[in-house]
Amino acid sequence: MSGLHVVRGSVSLPEAELMWRFSRSSGPGGQHVNTSDTQVELRFDLARTEALPEVWKRRALERLAGRLTDGVITVRVSEHRSQWRNREAAAVRLAALLAEATAPPPKPRRPTRVPRGINERRLREKKRRGETKRGRSARDW
Repeated sequence: MSGLHVVRGSVSLPEAELMWRFSRSSGPGGQHVNTSDTQVELRFDLARTEALPEVWKRRALERLAGRLTDGVITVRVSEHRSQWRNREAAAVRLAALLAEATAPPPKPRRPTRVPRGINERRLREKKRRGETKRGRSARDW
């Protein structure tokens, strides 16, 4: 496993700031799952990290506020039978989560007016439809 996990561009998470914990996976699996600590829990202290630029850190703390516990983000993976593959999956998931949370906000939408021709065509169609329906009524009987 590499020492760095790239978030975006040249910014990466140093291995020293990642806290790993291993435990037994739940669910079916027989003898293997009962004896192997394959589930991985990866914790990253987002509030105290020096690896992210200050602007990114503020943005991530704001966007991930619901997932944080005392400024620490936790990712738990147990989808593979191998601890090694679960470690890789957890690191990739954490990096993707941070990349999405630190992305710059989208450009604000510029409101545009409905073109006059489209509005006039819509009103013409409404008028014609109304006349068609009016022609179906049985007033002359």
